[in-house]
Amino acid sequence: MKLCRYGAPGQELPGLIDAAGRLRALAGHPDITPDTLGPETLARLAAIDPESLPLVEGSARFGVPVAGTRKFIAIGLNFADHAAESNAPIPEEPVVFNKWVSCLQGPNDPVVIPRGSEKTDWEVELGVIIGSRAEYVEVDQALDHVAGYCVVNDVSERHWQLERGGTWDKGKGFPTFGPVGPWLVTADEVGDVQNLAMWLDVNGQRVQNGNTNTMIFSVAEIVSYCSQIMTLEPGDIITTGTPPGVGLGQKPAPWYLKPGDVVTLGIEKLGEQRQEFVAWQPRA
Repeated sequence: MKLCRYGAPGQELPGLIDAAGRLRALAGHPDITPDTLGPETLARLAAIDPESLPLVEGSARFGVPVAGTRKFIAIGLNFADHAAESNAPIPEEPVVFNKWVSCLQGPNDPVVIPRGSEKTDWEVELGVIIGSRAEYVEVDQALDHVAGYCVVNDVSERHWQLERGGTWDKGKGFPTFGPVGPWLVTADEVGDVQNLAMWLDVNGQRVQNGNTNTMIFSVAEIVSYCSQIMTLEPGDIITTGTPPGVGLGQKPAPWYLKPGDVVTLGIEKLGEQRQEFVAWQPRA
């Protein structure tokens, strides 16, 4: 089942993508929030005949597929070849940092390059959306707490991330740096989450081409690990690391995004995103 939220920013409505890829309104049903991600609610939604739902005609903007996310957690250096291109050792434990929830936005909304930035970078990542509260869960039970999966672009400003001291968080949560979606695909439809192709293009040039089967720490291991150091709550999003091919790792020299660049990315079974990168402008 593919669940989404569509409409103008701040006015999104809940929707469902049917087997033919058409958007249908979940008319009369509550919004997709932390309160509606539990197994019982998802089972009720799955029992709905999509043909009974009204079609949404024309093009529609997609928002973040879940409203009210309280934590946006990220895992770094989770692909050995990406660690190598970053000149970083392979981690012995997951590298955990934060993306601020204020950076969350729809999958196709423009991304604003921060004021003065010269090192804005791209990262296609698998997102995990938590469906039920998790504390100290074991690896073999971790996926029971997952509602579904989504595409994330972990947009990063490398100067702030790596050259300004302190934590990575500073380069990860600028406004618009968290495109998520276009939809939440429930775990039962995804199947083996550790065998999904993933890719990213910049201006039509393929720069990332990977698969979740090369992750150092599996989704189950990541959820279990995070549950040891925090309470995972419904609606929390964990973005799980990127394969090689980011701007930082380009040869013979790194290169980064500039205004007018277009990034497209996707993950098998989870959909695609498209963002135009634009220059920062002061608010009116």
